[in-house]
Amino acid sequence: MSSSAETAANPAAFSPRAMVALVLFGAVVFVALLWMIGSGMNGSTNDGGAHAGGKGLTGYAAVADFLERRGMTVRRSMSEGALDDTGLLVLTPPHFADGKELQEIVESRRYKGPTLIVLPKWHGITPPQGMPDAKIGWVVLGGTQVPDWKGFLDDVSVGIKPMDSGGAARWLARGMEGKLPVAGSVLSGSGPRLVPLVVGAQDGRTLAAYLNDGFYRRLEDLAIRTPDNFSQNDSIYPVVIVFEPDLLNNYGMANAASAQVAERLVRAAGEGSNGSVIFDLTLNGHARSANLLTLAFTPPFLAATICLLLAALAVGWRAFLRFGPPWQETRAIAFGKRALVSNAAGLIRRAGRLHLIAGPYASAVRDRLARTLALPRQSDAQATDAAIDRALSGRSADVERFSSIAARLAAARRSHDILKAAQDLHSLERILKR
Repeated sequence: MSSSAETAANPAAFSPRAMVALVLFGAVVFVALLWMIGSGMNGSTNDGGAHAGGKGLTGYAAVADFLERRGMTVRRSMSEGALDDTGLLVLTPPHFADGKELQEIVESRRYKGPTLIVLPKWHGITPPQGMPDAKIGWVVLGGTQVPDWKGFLDDVSVGIKPMDSGGAARWLARGMEGKLPVAGSVLSGSGPRLVPLVVGAQDGRTLAAYLNDGFYRRLEDLAIRTPDNFSQNDSIYPVVIVFEPDLLNNYGMANAASAQVAERLVRAAGEGSNGSVIFDLTLNGHARSANLLTLAFTPPFLAATICLLLAALAVGWRAFLRFGPPWQETRAIAFGKRALVSNAAGLIRRAGRLHLIAGPYASAVRDRLARTLALPRQSDAQATDAAIDRALSGRSADVERFSSIAARLAAARRSHDILKAAQDLHSLERILKR
């Protein structure tokens, strides 16, 4: 033990509150690190590409952020499993995408959820070194190109040409109008199944449309022109195609009217879904396969992870509040005479051989009394018993004689009789030792 003076001279390095704070801080940082690794936050997607992670002119980070601010549930998915989710899937494939793969993705979703496809047009180039105020992810527009996706909507034609406007290129939607940032390169599409949603104000070219193969009430309400024929198939989800990317990309979102028409298209295309909007990043080279750490922070496994964290917290708190020295497990067979006698007695009792110790116990008492009374060591048992009886009669005449108790103990077979005779011998021994 340490005295109070020693304790005052050697105070603890940390107070209990400081220790709790250090442990909690380390645990929170460790869990946050695991969550960031599992959720894919260990790398940036702002690489200047035309996708929801790109913050350059050709990216779609602005429209994703705008939809979130408008109260919609927006996800930026780097998992191929999200291609089968029931929300509105926004695809922004690059120029070199595989048309057949794209067709398979769209066709597999017709009975799962709606799809909105934004075609690429611009080639983004990394800004030259020394460009003033250039930030990470910014690009310089290096020209335009029509995507060539063989195997995907082969009955739809796309082309780029200027919009003769004598100024800004303007677009029209039902009850809305706005302008495009560039009039010299406008991407549009045409095809027998397309129902225009946004058209050029000067020449009526189709800038955004949906496929007329089902009954889509909201989209039909926004259509610029009435379809030639109506489909009554209401079991499939729509496919919306935005041919002119400047309607939705960061370049075009600088215009308030573009932001409004983007929200209108997304809400109309997502009719009948769960209300979420999923911006796919896998087609743009940001696919990441799921691992055990990712699954640990993904429902339904997230519930088990939370339970494990709470259990660890409870164990840590219980260890901190421990009172007294740590408990040490005792030996199964303790050291010492008492433990040895207790173990031997338990063994005899369980073996059912209690009567075998009656004779040896009487002999042990006889030897102790012989030493107490200073009787000759060489005497036989009968002579010793007679001497003990004479000594006992001199001290107490009404006490049962040693010889009779010893005979009764030797003849006992039941545990009750053996215990009673042994107790009588013990009382007689105490009388003679006084």
